[in-house]
Amino acid sequence: MSQKTLTESGQDGAVAAPAAASSKKWWILAVVALAQLMVVLDATIVNIALPSAQADLGFSDGSRQWIVTAYALAFASLLLLGGRIADLFGRKPAFLIGVVGFAAVSALGGAATNFEMLVTARALQGAFGALLAPAALSLLNTTFTDARERAKAFSVYGAIAGAGGAVGLLLGGILTDALDWRWTLYVNVVIAVVAFAGGWFLLNNHRDATNSKLDVPGTVLVATGLFSLVYGFSNAETHDWSAVATWGFLIAGGVLLAAFAWWQTRAAHPLLPLRILLDRNRAASFLAVLISGAGMFGVFLFLTYYLQLNLGFSPTKTGVAFLPMVAALMVSAQLGTTKVVPRIGPKAAIPLGFAIAAVGMAWLTGIGVASDYSTAVLPQLIVIGAGLGLVMPPAMQLATGGVAAEDAGVASATVNAMQQVGGSIGTALLNTLAASAATDYLTGKDATNKLVQAQATIESYTTAFWWSAGLFAAGTLIAFLLYRRGVPEQDADAAPVIHM
Repeated sequence: MSQKTLTESGQDGAVAAPAAASSKKWWILAVVALAQLMVVLDATIVNIALPSAQADLGFSDGSRQWIVTAYALAFASLLLLGGRIADLFGRKPAFLIGVVGFAAVSALGGAATNFEMLVTARALQGAFGALLAPAALSLLNTTFTDARERAKAFSVYGAIAGAGGAVGLLLGGILTDALDWRWTLYVNVVIAVVAFAGGWFLLNNHRDATNSKLDVPGTVLVATGLFSLVYGFSNAETHDWSAVATWGFLIAGGVLLAAFAWWQTRAAHPLLPLRILLDRNRAASFLAVLISGAGMFGVFLFLTYYLQLNLGFSPTKTGVAFLPMVAALMVSAQLGTTKVVPRIGPKAAIPLGFAIAAVGMAWLTGIGVASDYSTAVLPQLIVIGAGLGLVMPPAMQLATGGVAAEDAGVASATVNAMQQVGGSIGTALLNTLAASAATDYLTGKDATNKLVQAQATIESYTTAFWWSAGLFAAGTLIAFLLYRRGVPEQDADAAPVIHM
């Protein structure tokens, strides 16, 4: 064989190897995105099926909230532990165990014969989700290190994280109408089979924090602190804010989290190294995810009520009604991470996204008892989706960017924790404010009159939308003040290597 032929062959091989690696990265993105979709949509997919599950299993209205709360409590309180486990013992086993466990307990929930069995399954879903979600995000963080490819990958991941709740509503409606409420849980088994197969063949195990140990005191403090915080806000939905079960747990949560922060400055192997939080852009991004998570529930929760109870939409039609928002969010996410932030920086882009979402939420307060979806809801949803698409994916990318490989899991867990805690805070706060608005409206009026009752519900919805708009407006100001000027540069020293 000639020297020329040998040289050409060598060049072809050199080109083929990176091409194959690049192709593998995008398949990893597909698997990670699928797993993330499973975790995120489970926060809402069961909501639409709750009336059917309640009728089948015979539990009370007061017990119904625990089907949702059990998932949120376990998920939020165990996220940092799950992220650190992925760093210490490897992301591939954490991912695979999370997928298998999530599928198994989903099947358990689908087969539930009573309320206790269903609540237990939902809590276990949250626990396995707390292992799966940070492993998935940290895999994305360590796989995509090229700035351009990373932006594209996070546009997909962030869009799924932002739109997963709406997808859950759609899928929950379709499965409940076409099959049975139990399929809102069984469907996870189908998704998990695909995610597990992809993870098994595509991922290689790598432990970046092999020299570290698990911070047991820190784990106990943060788990109990987050549990108390989420539990306190959840109690605000069913109790008054003045109830001990509300403020007592909120104060306890605050004290425990403060103790956790103090301990992290002294622990030899901290669960959440403070170096992760000290970067200004990263801290701003964590707050952006928290605020967007809190405000989004104003859209998903109350608009679902409005479409079904006031406009008479079926569960499936309600889910379809959210699709334009999902589409706008995905388009905006792609533009935000690949075009807008790289050109004008997060200090301009993320406040702009918050401001657009605030305008959309304020516009949504114009709904009435007999409004038309095409004029009173659809344009507003598109605006809100476009705004959130400029916030969540770039914030998630910046929150995990530049983190050392051994901290990727816990940084990813912090992002998920912010979104989950934000959602819990938003749900409790907006539910309480909405209920108070309805009660105030009925004061001095004939509460038995159906038209008065309908208008009272509209008052509760619009109050929630105004407060969501206020949260997004606060996000605009906070993001503008905290983010650094200029376009963020990738830190070559801190950038993690590819471990596929």
